[in-house]
Amino acid sequence: MSKTKLLLPAILLMAGLLFSMNSQTLMAAQNDHGDPQVKKSTPVEVYYFHLSRRCMTCNTVEKVTEEAVKELFADAVAKGEVVYRAVNFEDKENKELIKKLKVGGQSLLIVHGKEKVDITDKGFLYAVKEPQKLKEEIKTRIETFLKAS
Repeated sequence: MSKTKLLLPAILLMAGLLFSMNSQTLMAAQNDHGDPQVKKSTPVEVYYFHLSRRCMTCNTVEKVTEEAVKELFADAVAKGEVVYRAVNFEDKENKELIKKLKVGGQSLLIVHGKEKVDITDKGFLYAVKEPQKLKEEIKTRIETFLKAS
């Protein structure tokens, strides 16, 4: 048998193996929609936990926090890098989240992965009379987490 006749099956076998490995790699790198997966970083989550009955200050903390997130991080919110959520502490549907974040009552938290910063005191101190200070605090904390991503 000539070398060419022996070489051809070996080349075909290697080509088949390479194709098989590449398609397995491609399949592993695709999500359920068949799209290549982009490594998603953990979003920075801003939570305002409140009670059902709320005073003017509670409502203002929520309003100022939401404004800060949406105004200062519009692009990051659109990309899903920053998420804001007001959560009723008394709703049973929020029980798991409350347990996960170890929330004991009204709270303003900024969470990134396993890291959590509680700025509740600043929320209630600044929201009504110095909302810009609260917005700056929120901005600083979110930026710190985004840089770490």
